Amino acid sequence: MKLSRLGSFHQSKLSFLRSFIREFKEWNYKRNLFDLDKSGYGTAVYSFEKKGRSYSLVCFAQHINPDERSDRVIATKWDAAFVLHDGTPSKLDIDRLRNNVPKQEVGRVSYKELTLSRANKSVRAFDHVVNSLSEGKQPDKELLKKVGYLYRTTAVYGSGKFGLADRFRIKDRKEIYGPFRLEMMLVYLVRQFTFDQVNHIAKSKNPNKAVMLNENIARNLGIGNSTGLGMAPFIVNHPTLLHNWIYCREKALKEIRSIKDVNQNDFDIFKDCFAKSKLTIDTWLTESQFQINKINSLRSDLGKFTIYLENDCSIKNNYMWNKIYLWVEENLGEECIEYIVSMMMEPYDKIIDPLINDMSSEEEKYFDIPAHRKVSELRKILENNYKLIIKINFKEKNSTTNFWFISKNKEEPRVANRYEEHGSELEQPLAIARDIKQLYEKVLKAKQTETIADFLLNNDEVRHVVRRAFIVEKFPYSEIQDNTIAASLVPIDMLRLKLSFFGAVKFDPRSDKWLRINMYQGAPLPHEMKLSNDTWVYNSLH
Repeated sequence: MKLSRLGSFHQSKLSFLRSFIREFKEWNYKRNLFDLDKSGYGTAVYSFEKKGRSYSLVCFAQHINPDERSDRVIATKWDAAFVLHDGTPSKLDIDRLRNNVPKQEVGRVSYKELTLSRANKSVRAFDHVVNSLSEGKQPDKELLKKVGYLYRTTAVYGSGKFGLADRFRIKDRKEIYGPFRLEMMLVYLVRQFTFDQVNHIAKSKNPNKAVMLNENIARNLGIGNSTGLGMAPFIVNHPTLLHNWIYCREKALKEIRSIKDVNQNDFDIFKDCFAKSKLTIDTWLTESQFQINKINSLRSDLGKFTIYLENDCSIKNNYMWNKIYLWVEENLGEECIEYIVSMMMEPYDKIIDPLINDMSSEEEKYFDIPAHRKVSELRKILENNYKLIIKINFKEKNSTTNFWFISKNKEEPRVANRYEEHGSELEQPLAIARDIKQLYEKVLKAKQTETIADFLLNNDEVRHVVRRAFIVEKFPYSEIQDNTIAASLVPIDMLRLKLSFFGAVKFDPRSDKWLRINMYQGAPLPHEMKLSNDTWVYNSLH
C-alpha cells in the first residue's frame, strides 16, 4: 500500500469499464435520436435496453470558440455535454435537459438523471478525421496513434450532484451493482457519439465523396480524459471502498497462484495477451520525463520477462503462476510487477467475475466508533496496522512539506508547500499519516484501561483517525501506508491508482498534479458487443 506501488497499477480484468462491457454485452443497443446540423451541432440519444429497463445517453453538441475550450473543471463551455437518463427520455425531458445540461454546474437536472458529463474535442485529431473522410479517404493511423481519441471528458458526476438521482434510488438494481457502472456506460456511449458525429459532418461537407470511418480505426480510438487533483482525496475519503478494490485484486492473485496444474489453453491466453500488450506500449506516448522513465523501465523489464517466459516457464511445473510471481517480485520493478499481475488474471473468468460485485461498499455501515472499547486495544491496532507510519519523524520538514486545500478560485483540491506558500490554516484533513502519528503519541500517554469514549472527550481533534483505525482493523487495505504530505509526494500516484481500476490506459502526466488518459481504446463497437471477447484491451492501432 505504498504510493509508488499503487501508482504503478495497470488496468486489469477487474477494471470497471471491462466488467461493464462483459455485463452489458447482452443488452440491446439503439440510437434513438440523431438530430445534428451540417456542422455537427444538435442533439442525439443512445440507449441500452433489456427486459423493460433502459438507460439513455442524451448528448448536446454546440459551437464554442477556440479560446473558450478548456479542460479545466471550472470551464463554463464545452464542445459537448451529456447526461445519462433513467429510461427513455420524452420530448419534454429532452427540452428540459437542453436548457440545463450544457450549463453543467450552473444548470439543474432531476432524479430521472443518473450521471452528468462534458467533453472537448481533440481538435487536431477531430478535424483531421473529418477532413479525411470528407475527401473519401481514411485518416492517418500514425496521427491517431499519437492522440488515441476524438474527445476528452473533464468530469463525470453522479450520486446526487446538481440534482442527479441519489444513489439510494438505484443501488439495489442488480445490473448496476458493480462499481461505477453508470459512469462507465456514459463514457462508452459518448465514444460512439464521437464516431457518429465525425461521419455525419464529413457526409454533410461532401455528400458525394465522403466515406464512413473504418470500423477497425474507430475500434482503436477511445475517449480521453483529463484528471487533476480532485480525484486524489477520493482515495483517502473512501477507505472501505479502497480496501474492497485492493482486496479483490489480492484475492484474485492468491487464487491464481494457488492453481497447481495450469491448463495449456489458459497459459496460451496469457501469452497471447502478453505479446499483444507489448505492441501497445509503443503507442504509449508522453512528454513527461517521470512517465518516460517508467515506460523505459517497463520495456526493459518486459524484455527480461520475455526471456524468462520462453526459457523457464512450463505448465509441467506445479504452481507455475506462483513460480512466475515470485520470480517477477524478485527480479523486476514495480511498474512491470503490476503489469504482469494484471495479465495473470486474463484466463480466469471464474475467479474474477464473482469478485466484481464485492468491489462496491456500503461505507456508512462502518463509520461508527466503538466507544466501549479500550485505549489499549486502539494502541494494538495502531502498532499492528501502521507500523511504517508511526516510525515517521514529523518534526522533520521533509515529512510535512505539503498541505492539501480547496482552491477558492478553482474550487478543486490542491497541494501547496507549507513553507513557501500561505494558506496552511485552510488545510484539509488528508494528512492521515501525520494524524495517525499524533494519535499514537496521545494513546501512549493515555490511561490504557480508559474507554475510547472517555479518551475522545479529551482528544476530539483526533476523532477522524480513531474512526479510521477501527476501520483498518477490519479492512486492512483501507489505508495508504504512506505520507501524503511528504516532500517526496507524487500526487499523480493517487490519481493513477483510481484510474487503473476504472480501466484507463496510456497514463500521460502533464505535471506531477494532473494527467491525461485513454478509456475504451480497442473496445468493441456497440453492434459488436454480443460477439466480443474480453481481451479487446490488448488490441492496438497497428
